[in-house]
Amino acid sequence: MKILAIDDQQLILLSLEKRLSESGYQVRTASGGQQGIEAFRSFKPDLVLLDINMPGISGLKVIQHIRNERNSEVPIMVMSGNTQDEIIAEGFKLGITDYLKKPMSLDEIQIRIQKTIGDPKVHLNAPALAEKKQVLQKHCVGVVIPCYNEADRLSGTDFKEFVSKHLGYHLCFVNDGSTDNTLEVLHDLKEGNEKAISIYNCARNGGKAEAVRQGIAHLSQDPQFDFIGYLDADLSTDLSDFDQLVQTLADSEYKIVSGSRIDRMGANITKESARKIISKTINLIIRSILGMNFKDTQCGAKIMRREIAQQMFTEKFITRWLFDVEIFMRMRKFYGKERVQQFICEQPLKRWIHADGSKLSMKDSIKIVGQLAKIAWHYRGRKNAEQRKAVKSNSSSENHLSQGNRYSPTGKSQLTQSAVVLGD
Repeated sequence: MKILAIDDQQLILLSLEKRLSESGYQVRTASGGQQGIEAFRSFKPDLVLLDINMPGISGLKVIQHIRNERNSEVPIMVMSGNTQDEIIAEGFKLGITDYLKKPMSLDEIQIRIQKTIGDPKVHLNAPALAEKKQVLQKHCVGVVIPCYNEADRLSGTDFKEFVSKHLGYHLCFVNDGSTDNTLEVLHDLKEGNEKAISIYNCARNGGKAEAVRQGIAHLSQDPQFDFIGYLDADLSTDLSDFDQLVQTLADSEYKIVSGSRIDRMGANITKESARKIISKTINLIIRSILGMNFKDTQCGAKIMRREIAQQMFTEKFITRWLFDVEIFMRMRKFYGKERVQQFICEQPLKRWIHADGSKLSMKDSIKIVGQLAKIAWHYRGRKNAEQRKAVKSNSSSENHLSQGNRYSPTGKSQLTQSAVVLGD
């Protein structure tokens, strides 16, 4: 039994291909509508499984081609995150067999396929299928995880289990010039998970800001990612909490969702007492600089839409640690103070644990105040100074022109005389 799977996101296709092949089906994949039409002609599948929202030729166009131009009655199952009633109705009018809404488990997809075309009765890896519930995400998510000398703190098991259950996630570990064996640990972590885990290696240590920037710039070149974010390697923010940030972004019009380490009932938020005091002090300064009522800009868990990743991570940050503040300053400059506050969401975390071995020392925390002053000058003070200089320059020019008009023997200003010469 042959299945043709058509989707523009490789992470989705790879997950489907692996599961259905293990179940005994012969699977061919196509990464777009045009490629899917060509594969349909040559492969002659017993079932077509396709997405609706694809660039170029959409899923609906592919269905029209199969039903009208190819005059085929082959079963067609739509698998999409598009839940608009009119789109679903249009699909059934065109002759689809079933409409599966993402997110969904691979178990559900497999059962629906078996009911539609039957079970091939040959399971190549049957025990593995029952080991874990795998969920096909509605969106593809790229996550940057900066690493500097993390060999002793990386929890490979947690990361592997997460990507095996959450299909549609890709973890990009950025090795920031580590001097221990972090790179070797990362290669071990990647082994056997090459499609869901990648390594971006920086030869020299550039600091967390640059490591995150390079990782996000790298992922943003891949069009399959709807959302791109970053997360600390020590997992002080739980992976399940990070997934909740993703869900909030997916179900809203926000452009970025940021984790927030706010103490509250039902949450497990632990910090060193001295860090709490410094953190509150720094946060007051940050709120003053941003002019926005943020509770916690510095939480190392953030997820954003792809266009934000492309817009805000092009230029290098001016600080090594406070790039989170710079992101919001850049967004404020791009969208304006009032509008930007509608695009950013702070979401309280259920769990955040201060991890031993943090790279940020108490001495560094004191230096942060100086770095904040640098940010304020770079993004706001310098701009105001340049505006004042421009106004003063214009005023000086106007006075000069006025004097030229008053004292020139010809009665013309110096500017007018120059224009006459150039005109000749």
